[in-house]
Amino acid sequence: MSIAWLLRRLLTVLYTLLVVSIVVFGLTQLLPADAAVTLLGENATPEALAAVRLRLGLNDPAWLQYWHWLSGLLRGDFGTSMRTEQPVGPTMFIALGRSLLLGGLSIAVMLVVAIPLGMLAALRRGKAADVASSLISYLGVSLPEFVTATLLLIVVADQFQLLPATGYVAPSENLADSIRHLILPVATVSLILVAHVSRMVRSETIDVLNSDYIRAARLKGLPPRTVLMRHVLRNALLPTITIVALDVGYLLGGIIVVEEIFAIPGIGRQLIVAITTRDLPSIQAGAMIMAGTYAIANTLADIAYATIDKRIRYD
Repeated sequence: MSIAWLLRRLLTVLYTLLVVSIVVFGLTQLLPADAAVTLLGENATPEALAAVRLRLGLNDPAWLQYWHWLSGLLRGDFGTSMRTEQPVGPTMFIALGRSLLLGGLSIAVMLVVAIPLGMLAALRRGKAADVASSLISYLGVSLPEFVTATLLLIVVADQFQLLPATGYVAPSENLADSIRHLILPVATVSLILVAHVSRMVRSETIDVLNSDYIRAARLKGLPPRTVLMRHVLRNALLPTITIVALDVGYLLGGIIVVEEIFAIPGIGRQLIVAITTRDLPSIQAGAMIMAGTYAIANTLADIAYATIDKRIRYD
């Protein structure tokens, strides 16, 4: 992996975000909402509405409005919320931190569960462990997030009252209470991730076990544990990295539903509130931040590929 490749990848990410910014700005301009009316209300006088439109530059051509917005993004200014009249950037990045905590814990749970589950299913093909893994995968794929979340709320939070149903507590305030509030949302998100990744790990592990170089390693007399950990696991995990990176896109969409159901003030819930109240700067900022997160995740996946498999070189 060379510096030149990293620079080219960075330029690709910037180009992608530029295209996304054009699409996001264009779509928000098509929303059936007048920013001045959103700010002042439907009973505002025509003079007041005209003054707000002039102040916000809404009378300018669309290309000029886009340029002002883009130049603000380049300076780190995401605009001012029409709903709260506060800077959008700090609010969105605080919300992003909560979403990253939820997503990061979900991915960690997924890796801890899905990789051993997939490998066990591959090593015990056709046996009870393989059947149990398949059932878990089919269950995870067939249940949408809102169904899983609702079932967990009814059974765990309502009927047995083992965990709180909704709300969010920052780890810095009370770590134990924060964990209790995050268990159900993390379980909801992790179930589908485990279903996807465990099936991929099983399939790739079976392919690796049937490969010639694994047979050669066994013929050399290498211990089964060494063959499994050094050769099988490393090669089977390479496609898993791609799946995990693609699942970040799922997380960005699925977390919106989960955050709304469990009342977690993450970036997904902020976007829902912004869309409901026609808060255009918040919608634009949230969409750009989520797109940037996805682009960074894919770049990190490529770097991880090259780190794990030395045969892959980005020159």
